[in-house]
Amino acid sequence: MTQDMLAVMAVRYLLVMLFFPLSALDKIINFRGAVGQARAIAPQGVAVLLILAGLSVEITMPLAILSGVADRLAGTVMAGYCMVTALLWKQFWKPGDFWFGGESRGRGLFWDFLKNFSLAGGFLLLAVGVPGSASAFLEHPFASSHPYSQQKPP
Repeated sequence: MTQDMLAVMAVRYLLVMLFFPLSALDKIINFRGAVGQARAIAPQGVAVLLILAGLSVEITMPLAILSGVADRLAGTVMAGYCMVTALLWKQFWKPGDFWFGGESRGRGLFWDFLKNFSLAGGFLLLAVGVPGSASAFLEHPFASSHPYSQQKPP
């Protein structure tokens, strides 16, 4: 493996390390707590399904991104996942203390909300960020970008 390939892999890992292994492992170790958090927006059975779906996304999509297999699709799925989780669990507008001086739960959630959307932008770079990649993604959404080879992606 060349230095360029190692650099690409390291950068991709920096992008996904929050999810795999950290968040996925947290969901496994603290499954009841994760379900409890999901119960804020859904009944028990649906909350369990949401956590299981999140766990599967947090394991499979980062592996696809790291391996370069269907990484464009995986980047798009992860971007959507980040945006949906921001909208469902980082609702900074709900506490009503965003504009208050001092400690503010709303401002804390606001920064988490923005971080989720920033991560989504990073994941979308994998799918459509390189010039010419947007049309390539639309033509072949399940293709790989071939990050570790010298050939041009489709």
